[in-house]
Amino acid sequence: MPNTKFPKLLAGSAMAALALTGCASTGGGQLPPASFVAMQEGPGEEYIIGPLDELTIHVWRNPELGAEKIQVRPDGRITTPLVTDMPAVGKTPSMLSQDIRLQLSQYIEEPLVSVIVTKFAGTFSQQIRVVGATEQPASLPYRANMTVLDAMIAVGGLSEFASGNRAKLIRFDKSKGKQQEYALRLGDLLKKGDSRANVLLAPGDVIIIPESMF
Repeated sequence: MPNTKFPKLLAGSAMAALALTGCASTGGGQLPPASFVAMQEGPGEEYIIGPLDELTIHVWRNPELGAEKIQVRPDGRITTPLVTDMPAVGKTPSMLSQDIRLQLSQYIEEPLVSVIVTKFAGTFSQQIRVVGATEQPASLPYRANMTVLDAMIAVGGLSEFASGNRAKLIRFDKSKGKQQEYALRLGDLLKKGDSRANVLLAPGDVIIIPESMF
């Protein structure tokens, strides 16, 4: 049976992204270029668990209390042996392991718990959304050192009628408490290989690609 939800979700994402442009500050500022190949990889912000993430939970010397392939439910909670409906969304793995440890300490002495995220979806605030004139509009899990080029490869590039050099990036500036708008040159990046048009992404970025006016 064809999945009718996905197109609706993409349409909703596109409408939300277009609404963002009305809230973002104007000016179309420029972001500094990022190299095609990072000379040095660095860690990103500590990962925040999101709905539908898959977790592995280990309890030292008590393997029966751990679990593998535990999927975070859409309501943001998980259930494991002796732990029922534990909130997981919005926590780092270390925070969740501490909460599970406190719960298990009612039954065993000084439990040692580790939480590993094995499949990533991320919270909405961490996802990269690419909407508009692209081959496959999508929400992508953010990863450290991710660039615009990485995102465009993931969505299949520009559509036939895309106006890549009129694309915009919407980013929430935590220091200013408001959204900022930056100009992107996706046409130069993808069609001419202009490395100066490649920029680093940040969690929660939205890339909006308009269609050509003619």
